[in-house]
Amino acid sequence: MFERFIAGRYLLSKRKVQFITVITFISVIGLTVGVTALLVMLSVFNGFNKFQLDTLTGFDPHLRVEADSGGTITDYSSLISRISTETNVTEIAPFTINKGVISTKKNNIVAFVKGVDDKKISGLSDVKDKTTLGDFEFKDNDEFGGIVLGNSLAAKLEARVLDTITVMSPVGMEKALTQIVTPKTQKFIVRGIFDANNRDYDKLYSFISVPKSQSLYDLKNSVNGVEFRIEDIDNSEDVKEKLLGTLGSGYKVNTWYNMHEDLYSVMKVERWTAFIVLSLIIAVASFSIVGSLTMTVIEKKRDIGILKAMGTKNSGILKIFMFEGILIGIYGTILGSIFGLAICLAQINFKFYPLDGMVYSIDALPIDIRYTDFIYVAICALLISVAASLYPALRAARQEPIKAIRWE
Repeated sequence: MFERFIAGRYLLSKRKVQFITVITFISVIGLTVGVTALLVMLSVFNGFNKFQLDTLTGFDPHLRVEADSGGTITDYSSLISRISTETNVTEIAPFTINKGVISTKKNNIVAFVKGVDDKKISGLSDVKDKTTLGDFEFKDNDEFGGIVLGNSLAAKLEARVLDTITVMSPVGMEKALTQIVTPKTQKFIVRGIFDANNRDYDKLYSFISVPKSQSLYDLKNSVNGVEFRIEDIDNSEDVKEKLLGTLGSGYKVNTWYNMHEDLYSVMKVERWTAFIVLSLIIAVASFSIVGSLTMTVIEKKRDIGILKAMGTKNSGILKIFMFEGILIGIYGTILGSIFGLAICLAQINFKFYPLDGMVYSIDALPIDIRYTDFIYVAICALLISVAASLYPALRAARQEPIKAIRWE
Protein backbone atom coordinates (compact mmCIF):
# COMPACT_ATOMS: atom_id res chain seq x y z
CA MET A 1 0.00 0.00 0.00
CA PHE A 2 2.92 2.37 0.62
CA GLU A 3 3.53 2.54 -3.14
CA ARG A 4 0.16 4.25 -3.66
CA PHE A 5 0.81 6.66 -0.78
CA ILE A 6 4.21 7.68 -2.16
CA ALA A 7 2.80 7.96 -5.70
CA GLY A 8 0.11 10.33 -4.43
CA ARG A 9 2.65 12.40 -2.53
CA TYR A 10 4.89 12.68 -5.60
CA LEU A 11 1.97 13.78 -7.75
CA LEU A 12 0.50 16.39 -5.40
CA SER A 13 3.55 17.70 -3.51
CA LYS A 14 5.46 20.81 -4.51
CA ARG A 15 8.43 20.21 -6.78
CA LYS A 16 11.91 21.63 -6.73
CA VAL A 17 11.60 22.01 -10.47
CA GLN A 18 8.30 23.78 -11.22
CA PHE A 19 8.55 22.68 -14.86
CA ILE A 20 7.63 19.14 -13.76
CA THR A 21 4.41 20.40 -12.18
CA VAL A 22 3.56 22.24 -15.40
CA ILE A 23 4.11 19.08 -17.47
CA THR A 24 1.94 17.06 -15.06
CA PHE A 25 -0.80 19.69 -15.32
CA ILE A 26 -0.56 19.62 -19.12
CA SER A 27 -0.82 15.81 -19.03
CA VAL A 28 -4.07 15.96 -17.06
CA ILE A 29 -5.47 18.73 -19.30
CA GLY A 30 -4.48 16.82 -22.46
CA LEU A 31 -6.22 13.67 -21.28
CA THR A 32 -9.26 15.70 -20.22
CA VAL A 33 -9.56 17.32 -23.66
CA GLY A 34 -9.05 13.99 -25.44
CA VAL A 35 -11.64 12.14 -23.37
CA THR A 36 -14.13 15.03 -23.68
CA ALA A 37 -13.73 15.25 -27.47
CA LEU A 38 -14.02 11.48 -27.88
CA LEU A 39 -17.18 11.22 -25.77
CA VAL A 40 -18.90 14.17 -27.46
CA MET A 41 -17.98 12.85 -30.91
CA LEU A 42 -19.30 9.36 -30.14
CA SER A 43 -22.53 10.82 -28.74
CA VAL A 44 -23.01 12.90 -31.90
CA PHE A 45 -22.39 9.83 -34.08
CA ASN A 46 -24.87 7.90 -31.94
CA GLY A 47 -27.37 10.71 -32.38
CA PHE A 48 -27.11 10.76 -36.17
CA ASN A 49 -27.18 6.95 -36.33
CA LYS A 50 -30.25 6.81 -34.11
CA PHE A 51 -31.99 9.46 -36.20
CA GLN A 52 -31.19 7.56 -39.40
CA LEU A 53 -32.21 4.24 -37.84
CA ASP A 54 -35.50 5.65 -36.53
CA THR A 55 -36.22 7.13 -39.95
CA LEU A 56 -35.54 3.90 -41.83
CA THR A 57 -37.23 1.53 -39.37
CA GLY A 58 -40.12 3.96 -39.14
CA PHE A 59 -40.66 3.68 -42.89
CA ASP A 60 -39.81 -0.01 -43.35
CA PRO A 61 -41.23 -3.19 -41.77
CA HIS A 62 -39.15 -5.20 -39.32
CA LEU A 63 -38.99 -8.23 -41.62
CA ARG A 64 -39.90 -9.08 -45.17
CA VAL A 65 -40.44 -12.50 -46.80
CA GLU A 66 -40.07 -12.74 -50.58
CA ALA A 67 -39.71 -15.44 -53.21
CA ASP A 68 -36.13 -16.69 -53.30
CA SER A 69 -35.99 -16.43 -57.09
CA GLY A 70 -37.11 -12.82 -57.05
CA GLY A 71 -40.47 -13.79 -58.52
CA THR A 72 -43.94 -13.54 -57.03
CA ILE A 73 -45.88 -15.45 -54.38
CA THR A 74 -49.34 -16.74 -55.24
CA ASP A 75 -50.44 -18.54 -52.07
CA TYR A 76 -49.58 -15.63 -49.80
CA SER A 77 -52.59 -16.13 -47.52
CA SER A 78 -51.15 -19.47 -46.41
CA LEU A 79 -47.73 -17.84 -45.96
CA ILE A 80 -49.24 -15.14 -43.75
CA SER A 81 -50.90 -17.80 -41.59
CA ARG A 82 -47.63 -19.71 -41.16
CA ILE A 83 -45.68 -16.58 -40.25
CA SER A 84 -48.34 -15.45 -37.78
CA THR A 85 -48.24 -18.87 -36.10
CA GLU A 86 -44.45 -18.98 -35.81
CA THR A 87 -43.77 -15.41 -34.59
CA ASN A 88 -45.14 -12.68 -32.32
CA VAL A 89 -46.49 -10.60 -35.18
CA THR A 90 -48.07 -7.23 -34.41
CA GLU A 91 -49.12 -6.58 -38.03
CA ILE A 92 -48.63 -8.44 -41.31
CA ALA A 93 -49.73 -7.78 -44.89
CA PRO A 94 -48.83 -8.62 -48.50
CA PHE A 95 -47.09 -6.06 -50.69
CA THR A 96 -45.96 -5.45 -54.25
CA ILE A 97 -43.02 -3.33 -55.33
CA ASN A 98 -42.25 -2.35 -58.92
CA LYS A 99 -41.00 0.58 -60.94
CA GLY A 100 -43.25 2.70 -63.06
CA VAL A 101 -43.36 5.94 -64.99
CA ILE A 102 -45.50 8.47 -63.14
CA SER A 103 -46.78 11.21 -65.42
CA THR A 104 -48.53 14.53 -65.12
CA LYS A 105 -49.20 17.06 -67.85
CA LYS A 106 -45.82 18.66 -67.10
CA ASN A 107 -43.41 15.87 -66.08
CA ASN A 108 -42.63 12.17 -66.31
CA ILE A 109 -40.62 10.51 -63.52
CA VAL A 110 -39.55 6.90 -62.93
CA ALA A 111 -40.26 5.88 -59.33
CA PHE A 112 -41.06 2.90 -57.15
CA VAL A 113 -44.74 2.05 -57.01
CA LYS A 114 -45.50 0.01 -53.90
CA GLY A 115 -48.79 -1.79 -53.43
CA VAL A 116 -49.96 -1.93 -49.81
CA ASP A 117 -53.08 -2.33 -47.69
CA ASP A 118 -54.02 1.17 -46.52
CA LYS A 119 -56.02 -0.34 -43.63
CA LYS A 120 -52.92 -2.07 -42.23
CA ILE A 121 -50.16 0.35 -43.22
CA SER A 122 -50.17 2.16 -39.86
CA GLY A 123 -49.05 -1.07 -38.15
CA LEU A 124 -46.24 -1.63 -40.65
CA SER A 125 -44.89 1.86 -41.26
CA ASP A 126 -45.01 5.41 -39.93
CA VAL A 127 -45.73 6.72 -43.42
CA LYS A 128 -49.42 7.22 -42.64
CA ASP A 129 -48.55 9.42 -39.66
CA LYS A 130 -46.12 11.34 -41.87
CA THR A 131 -48.72 12.10 -44.53
CA THR A 132 -48.68 15.87 -44.27
CA LEU A 133 -51.17 16.67 -47.03
CA GLY A 134 -54.38 14.76 -47.66
CA ASP A 135 -54.90 11.26 -46.21
CA PHE A 136 -53.33 7.85 -46.63
CA GLU A 137 -56.53 6.34 -48.00
CA PHE A 138 -56.73 5.12 -51.59
CA LYS A 139 -60.55 5.16 -52.08
CA ASP A 140 -60.25 3.16 -55.31
CA ASN A 141 -63.08 2.94 -57.81
CA ASP A 142 -63.44 1.28 -61.20
CA GLU A 143 -62.03 4.24 -63.12
CA PHE A 144 -59.44 5.71 -60.77
CA GLY A 145 -57.11 4.34 -58.15
CA GLY A 146 -55.74 6.32 -55.24
CA ILE A 147 -52.04 7.12 -54.91
CA VAL A 148 -49.90 8.66 -52.16
CA LEU A 149 -46.66 10.40 -53.20
CA GLY A 150 -43.46 11.41 -51.46
CA ASN A 151 -43.24 15.19 -51.10
CA SER A 152 -40.12 15.54 -53.30
CA LEU A 153 -41.68 13.31 -55.96
CA ALA A 154 -44.89 15.35 -55.86
CA ALA A 155 -42.89 18.57 -56.16
CA LYS A 156 -41.04 17.32 -59.25
CA LEU A 157 -44.30 16.18 -60.79
CA GLU A 158 -45.94 19.46 -59.75
CA ALA A 159 -48.79 17.34 -58.42
CA ARG A 160 -51.18 18.31 -55.65
CA VAL A 161 -53.77 16.46 -53.62
CA LEU A 162 -56.79 15.46 -55.78
CA ASP A 163 -54.80 15.93 -59.02
CA THR A 164 -55.12 13.15 -61.58
CA ILE A 165 -51.91 11.44 -62.67
CA THR A 166 -51.03 8.45 -64.83
CA VAL A 167 -48.80 5.50 -63.94
CA MET A 168 -47.33 3.42 -66.76
CA SER A 169 -45.93 -0.03 -66.01
CA PRO A 170 -43.25 -1.90 -68.01
CA VAL A 171 -45.85 -4.56 -68.88
CA GLY A 172 -46.26 -4.62 -72.65
CA MET A 173 -43.54 -2.03 -73.18
CA GLU A 174 -41.42 -4.33 -75.36
CA LYS A 175 -44.39 -5.00 -77.62
CA ALA A 176 -45.14 -1.29 -77.73
CA LEU A 177 -41.73 -0.69 -79.31
CA THR A 178 -42.28 -3.20 -82.12
CA GLN A 179 -46.05 -3.32 -82.51
CA ILE A 180 -48.97 -0.95 -82.39
CA VAL A 181 -49.65 -1.70 -78.73
CA THR A 182 -49.81 0.80 -75.90
CA PRO A 183 -48.08 0.03 -72.56
CA LYS A 184 -50.33 -0.75 -69.63
CA THR A 185 -51.40 2.40 -67.79
CA GLN A 186 -53.74 3.37 -64.99
CA LYS A 187 -55.07 6.73 -63.87
CA PHE A 188 -54.80 7.67 -60.20
CA ILE A 189 -56.02 10.48 -58.00
CA VAL A 190 -53.45 11.88 -55.57
CA ARG A 191 -54.95 11.19 -52.15
CA GLY A 192 -52.01 12.23 -50.00
CA ILE A 193 -48.41 13.46 -49.86
CA PHE A 194 -46.00 12.19 -47.19
CA ASP A 195 -42.75 13.50 -45.73
CA ALA A 196 -40.55 10.63 -44.49
CA ASN A 197 -37.58 12.86 -43.57
CA ASN A 198 -35.54 10.74 -45.98
CA ARG A 199 -34.61 12.10 -49.40
CA ASP A 200 -34.58 8.71 -51.12
CA TYR A 201 -38.03 7.77 -49.88
CA ASP A 202 -39.50 11.22 -50.47
CA LYS A 203 -38.33 11.45 -54.07
CA LEU A 204 -38.55 7.81 -55.19
CA TYR A 205 -41.60 6.22 -53.54
CA SER A 206 -45.33 6.19 -54.16
CA PHE A 207 -48.06 3.95 -52.74
CA ILE A 208 -51.13 2.41 -54.34
CA SER A 209 -53.46 -0.43 -53.30
CA VAL A 210 -52.45 -4.06 -53.81
CA PRO A 211 -55.40 -4.82 -56.19
CA LYS A 212 -54.57 -1.84 -58.43
CA SER A 213 -50.90 -2.86 -58.42
CA GLN A 214 -51.79 -6.44 -59.37
CA SER A 215 -53.84 -5.12 -62.26
CA LEU A 216 -51.28 -2.55 -63.41
CA TYR A 217 -48.34 -4.95 -63.33
CA ASP A 218 -50.27 -8.00 -64.53
CA LEU A 219 -49.57 -9.93 -61.33
CA LYS A 220 -53.00 -11.61 -61.35
CA ASN A 221 -53.52 -12.84 -57.74
CA SER A 222 -49.86 -12.85 -56.69
CA VAL A 223 -47.70 -10.44 -54.71
CA ASN A 224 -43.98 -9.76 -54.41
CA GLY A 225 -43.87 -10.71 -50.75
CA VAL A 226 -45.18 -10.38 -47.22
CA GLU A 227 -43.92 -7.84 -44.70
CA PHE A 228 -44.56 -7.66 -40.98
CA ARG A 229 -43.57 -6.15 -37.67
CA ILE A 230 -42.88 -7.98 -34.42
CA GLU A 231 -43.13 -6.94 -30.76
CA ASP A 232 -39.37 -6.39 -30.30
CA ILE A 233 -37.29 -5.22 -33.27
CA ASP A 234 -34.14 -6.48 -31.53
CA ASN A 235 -35.38 -10.05 -32.06
CA SER A 236 -35.52 -9.61 -35.85
CA GLU A 237 -32.44 -11.73 -36.54
CA ASP A 238 -33.71 -14.59 -34.35
CA VAL A 239 -37.08 -14.51 -36.10
CA LYS A 240 -35.32 -14.55 -39.47
CA GLU A 241 -33.32 -17.68 -38.58
CA LYS A 242 -36.46 -19.36 -37.26
CA LEU A 243 -38.44 -18.62 -40.42
CA LEU A 244 -35.63 -19.77 -42.70
CA GLY A 245 -35.77 -23.10 -40.90
CA THR A 246 -39.55 -23.49 -40.97
CA LEU A 247 -40.53 -22.00 -44.34
CA GLY A 248 -38.03 -24.11 -46.25
CA SER A 249 -36.55 -23.40 -49.66
CA GLY A 250 -38.22 -21.02 -52.07
CA TYR A 251 -38.27 -18.07 -49.70
CA LYS A 252 -35.79 -15.44 -48.55
CA VAL A 253 -36.17 -13.45 -45.35
CA ASN A 254 -34.72 -9.97 -44.89
CA THR A 255 -34.63 -7.97 -41.67
CA TRP A 256 -34.69 -4.18 -41.40
CA TYR A 257 -30.88 -4.36 -41.17
CA ASN A 258 -30.53 -6.43 -44.36
CA MET A 259 -32.65 -3.93 -46.30
CA HIS A 260 -30.02 -1.22 -45.74
CA GLU A 261 -26.99 -3.30 -44.80
CA ASP A 262 -24.53 -1.21 -46.82
CA LEU A 263 -25.63 1.98 -45.09
CA TYR A 264 -25.40 0.50 -41.60
CA SER A 265 -21.97 -0.98 -42.38
CA VAL A 266 -20.70 2.43 -43.51
CA MET A 267 -22.04 3.97 -40.29
CA LYS A 268 -20.11 1.45 -38.20
CA VAL A 269 -16.89 2.00 -40.16
CA GLU A 270 -17.22 5.79 -39.82
CA ARG A 271 -17.80 5.51 -36.08
CA TRP A 272 -14.78 3.28 -35.49
CA THR A 273 -12.60 5.43 -37.74
CA ALA A 274 -13.53 8.55 -35.80
CA PHE A 275 -12.93 6.70 -32.52
CA ILE A 276 -9.42 5.68 -33.60
CA VAL A 277 -8.54 9.14 -34.94
CA LEU A 278 -9.71 10.97 -31.82
CA SER A 279 -8.01 8.37 -29.61
CA LEU A 280 -4.78 9.80 -31.01
CA ILE A 281 -5.49 12.95 -28.97
CA ILE A 282 -5.28 10.82 -25.84
CA ALA A 283 -2.20 9.07 -27.21
CA VAL A 284 -0.46 12.41 -27.83
CA ALA A 285 -1.38 13.53 -24.31
CA SER A 286 0.27 10.37 -23.01
CA PHE A 287 3.66 11.61 -24.25
CA SER A 288 3.48 14.38 -21.67
CA ILE A 289 2.89 11.67 -19.05
CA VAL A 290 6.15 10.06 -20.18
CA GLY A 291 7.93 13.41 -19.89
CA SER A 292 6.43 14.23 -16.50
CA LEU A 293 7.28 10.86 -14.96
CA THR A 294 10.77 10.83 -16.47
CA MET A 295 11.48 14.24 -14.91
CA THR A 296 10.07 12.97 -11.60
CA VAL A 297 12.36 9.93 -11.73
CA ILE A 298 15.36 12.23 -12.22
CA GLU A 299 14.25 14.54 -9.40
CA LYS A 300 13.52 11.68 -7.00
CA LYS A 301 16.64 9.68 -7.82
CA ARG A 302 18.00 10.05 -4.27
CA ASP A 303 14.63 9.00 -2.78
CA ILE A 304 14.66 5.92 -4.99
CA GLY A 305 18.12 5.00 -3.72
CA ILE A 306 17.05 5.40 -0.08
CA LEU A 307 13.93 3.27 -0.63
CA LYS A 308 16.01 0.54 -2.23
CA ALA A 309 18.58 0.70 0.57
CA MET A 310 15.71 0.21 3.04
CA GLY A 311 14.74 -3.00 1.24
CA THR A 312 12.20 -1.88 -1.32
CA LYS A 313 12.25 -4.25 -4.28
CA ASN A 314 12.39 -3.18 -7.92
CA SER A 315 8.72 -4.14 -8.24
CA GLY A 316 7.87 -1.68 -5.44
CA ILE A 317 9.68 1.18 -7.18
CA LEU A 318 7.96 0.18 -10.43
CA LYS A 319 4.54 0.33 -8.75
CA ILE A 320 5.19 3.82 -7.31
CA PHE A 321 5.67 5.41 -10.70
CA MET A 322 3.06 3.23 -12.39
CA PHE A 323 0.54 4.39 -9.78
CA GLU A 324 1.54 8.01 -10.38
CA GLY A 325 0.89 7.63 -14.12
CA ILE A 326 -2.40 5.86 -13.42
CA LEU A 327 -3.46 8.69 -11.08
CA ILE A 328 -2.83 11.19 -13.89
CA GLY A 329 -4.95 8.98 -16.16
CA ILE A 330 -7.74 8.73 -13.58
CA TYR A 331 -7.86 12.50 -13.01
CA GLY A 332 -7.91 13.20 -16.76
CA THR A 333 -10.53 10.51 -17.42
CA ILE A 334 -12.86 11.68 -14.63
CA LEU A 335 -12.61 15.34 -15.63
CA GLY A 336 -13.04 14.47 -19.33
CA SER A 337 -16.09 12.31 -18.58
CA ILE A 338 -17.67 15.10 -16.51
CA PHE A 339 -17.08 17.73 -19.19
CA GLY A 340 -18.19 15.37 -21.97
CA LEU A 341 -21.42 14.51 -20.16
CA ALA A 342 -22.06 18.18 -19.37
CA ILE A 343 -21.63 19.23 -23.02
CA CYS A 344 -23.92 16.43 -24.24
CA LEU A 345 -26.63 17.25 -21.70
CA ALA A 346 -26.36 20.96 -22.54
CA GLN A 347 -26.85 20.21 -26.25
CA ILE A 348 -29.86 17.99 -25.51
CA ASN A 349 -31.54 20.52 -23.24
CA PHE A 350 -30.52 23.87 -24.73
CA LYS A 351 -29.58 22.97 -28.35
CA PHE A 352 -26.75 25.50 -28.42
CA TYR A 353 -25.55 24.04 -31.74
CA PRO A 354 -28.57 24.38 -34.09
CA LEU A 355 -28.88 22.95 -37.60
CA ASP A 356 -30.80 24.13 -40.63
CA GLY A 357 -33.99 22.07 -40.50
CA MET A 358 -34.52 22.50 -44.25
CA VAL A 359 -31.19 20.81 -44.94
CA TYR A 360 -30.84 18.21 -42.17
CA SER A 361 -34.50 17.49 -41.28
CA ILE A 362 -33.58 18.14 -37.62
CA ASP A 363 -33.29 21.42 -35.77
CA ALA A 364 -30.13 20.74 -33.73
CA LEU A 365 -27.08 18.51 -33.56
CA PRO A 366 -28.45 15.15 -32.33
CA ILE A 367 -26.99 13.58 -29.19
CA ASP A 368 -27.49 10.03 -27.94
CA ILE A 369 -25.62 9.32 -24.70
CA ARG A 370 -24.60 5.70 -24.26
CA TYR A 371 -22.96 4.89 -20.96
CA THR A 372 -21.10 1.98 -22.54
CA ASP A 373 -19.15 4.60 -24.51
CA PHE A 374 -18.08 6.22 -21.24
CA ILE A 375 -16.84 2.85 -20.00
CA TYR A 376 -14.94 2.04 -23.22
CA VAL A 377 -13.35 5.50 -23.42
CA ALA A 378 -12.33 5.36 -19.75
CA ILE A 379 -10.72 1.95 -20.25
CA CYS A 380 -8.95 3.19 -23.39
CA ALA A 381 -7.63 6.32 -21.62
CA LEU A 382 -6.42 4.33 -18.59
CA LEU A 383 -4.70 1.70 -20.75
CA ILE A 384 -2.88 4.43 -22.67
CA SER A 385 -1.87 6.03 -19.35
CA VAL A 386 -0.55 2.69 -18.09
CA ALA A 387 1.42 2.17 -21.30
CA ALA A 388 2.87 5.69 -21.06
CA SER A 389 3.91 5.11 -17.43
CA LEU A 390 5.75 1.87 -18.14
CA TYR A 391 9.02 3.26 -19.54
CA PRO A 392 9.69 5.84 -16.74
CA ALA A 393 8.68 3.28 -14.10
CA LEU A 394 11.08 0.68 -15.50
CA ARG A 395 13.83 3.28 -15.62
CA ALA A 396 13.24 4.10 -11.95
CA ALA A 397 13.20 0.42 -10.95
CA ARG A 398 16.59 -0.16 -12.61
CA GLN A 399 18.35 2.56 -10.60
CA GLU A 400 21.33 1.29 -8.56
CA PRO A 401 20.93 2.22 -4.85
CA ILE A 402 24.53 3.41 -4.21
CA LYS A 403 24.64 5.67 -7.29
CA ALA A 404 21.15 6.95 -6.53
CA ILE A 405 22.02 7.88 -2.93
CA ARG A 406 25.10 9.76 -4.10
CA TRP A 407 22.90 11.76 -6.49
CA GLU A 408 22.57 15.43 -5.63
